[in-house]
Amino acid sequence: MKPTSYYRIYNWETWRPAKTNNLNWIGMQRCLDCDSSPIAQLKARAAQQGWNTVFTLNKPDINNISPETAASWYIQYINPLAIKKAIPSVTSSNLTGQGLQWASRFITACADRCYFDYINVHWYGGSFKEFKAFVEQAHAKFPKYGIIITEFALQAPASREQQVTFLTQAMAFLDAATYVPYYSAFVATSPALFSANDPAGAAYVGLGSTLFNNDGSLSHSGLVYTGAV
Repeated sequence: MKPTSYYRIYNWETWRPAKTNNLNWIGMQRCLDCDSSPIAQLKARAAQQGWNTVFTLNKPDINNISPETAASWYIQYINPLAIKKAIPSVTSSNLTGQGLQWASRFITACADRCYFDYINVHWYGGSFKEFKAFVEQAHAKFPKYGIIITEFALQAPASREQQVTFLTQAMAFLDAATYVPYYSAFVATSPALFSANDPAGAAYVGLGSTLFNNDGSLSHSGLVYTGAV
């Protein structure tokens, strides 16, 4: 695991969870504007909570936000933040206009007016081979920027054992990739909470990737992720 990488946390929002003051909190403005993370409070929250990095827009490529709209929004609200920045996170979709294509169109729409440090990607699929190929593709497409993978796991019906094997392979690859400064496996919750709070996500990924057990202890995936085994 990359040094101290598990001391960085985010929760897709701009409010810091309780009992996380000793961790490197990364705020995420996941939406153009929303009740839980009002865009009008973004700058103040970043300053008050001492962010050093901001993530932006969650999967706009599959949520009907055009690259052009996102670029204008980014220039207005994200550029003024004097911290590290990631462009909106995109999926690993190969459909026209989605995934890395959306990211490329976003950068084009920015016309050199967007300030950013990282390309932010998510991946869900069937094998480590596919994951590795996607990350390498992202790096080849955007070689000047760090590639951060802020969600990744095998899709259902992958078992716990299969998720652990995949995570072990993925972490070894990512730790050796000098162009990957940060990554976060999906998902830091328990099977029970995942099923209750995000049933669609639980059905899509399955419960084998959860980093915690229902009793709050680290799962086998969590032990691998934190370097405990």
